[in-house]
Amino acid sequence: MLQARWDRWLARRIPPASQVRLDQRRIFILPTRAGLAFGVALVPMLLVAINYQNSLAYALTFLLLSVFLVAILHTYRNLGGLRLKAGGCAPVFLGEQAHFRVTLESGGREHQAIAVGWPPQPLQLADVPANGAADLELHLPTQRRGWLRPRRLRVESRFPVGLLVAWSWVDLDQALLVYPRPLEGDLPLQPGSGDDQGEEGALALGAGADDYQGLRSYQPGDSRRRLHWKAYSRGQGLFVKEFAALAGRDVWLDLAQLDGDLERRLGLLCHWVLQFSARGQPFGLRLGAQEVPPDSGDVHREACLRALALFGGGQ
Repeated sequence: MLQARWDRWLARRIPPASQVRLDQRRIFILPTRAGLAFGVALVPMLLVAINYQNSLAYALTFLLLSVFLVAILHTYRNLGGLRLKAGGCAPVFLGEQAHFRVTLESGGREHQAIAVGWPPQPLQLADVPANGAADLELHLPTQRRGWLRPRRLRVESRFPVGLLVAWSWVDLDQALLVYPRPLEGDLPLQPGSGDDQGEEGALALGAGADDYQGLRSYQPGDSRRRLHWKAYSRGQGLFVKEFAALAGRDVWLDLAQLDGDLERRLGLLCHWVLQFSARGQPFGLRLGAQEVPPDSGDVHREACLRALALFGGGQ
């Protein structure tokens, strides 16, 4: 309940935006552990100075106290005026590290030892030159497919003496798409209906499963069911039987044709989407009532991967 209230308060004070400028409303500052120990040490020093009426003890105590007070201003100043901007982020596959790009821009003066990241992971340090910028690439592990929206980003500074920490929590409104993890396996290919197109006179196009074309060298990711074991046993190397799809017969990757749990089936479809796209073979994707018409190319590949990532309400 406290966390929910804190999040709502932060959302009102520092609303999500693609770029955020840090000012007095968005910066918090407190002593670090070293700063607390420093402050506690000043108390007995002051008591000793009062007890012995020692001018040098007074001078040392108030000198250290003034250092602490000046450090408050410099610690805030090192973070104040800094602008954070969201950069681009590319989709990744489940199990890979998600990469979020963040740009730190100077507010007119130099900013030193700025730490950015998502605790409890280590924060990345960067120095921002005056009237310049620094680019950071932050990483997060992926645990589920769908949209990955990171938590609020922590930005902090302990410069110059480490007695205080000034920090802020910013939401740069970033999100990236996590595709299913590709899983190798055999896939039953389902040709489209195409009743008005007979096989007679059909042309062989690309890599498929209809017409035997010959042998080619083995490549990682090829199905083991198509390995030519006889040639391998004769010491001629590892070859794969190559087939071609017939023009007029669309190949469909159908979720309903696969067995197993949902994530495994989506991973298998993801693998074959990548394989067919690499070979340049047209194919369609059917996920229940959702269909992606047969096509080829990068745009079609991204459309299929996006449909797999978001199927079933992937968050």
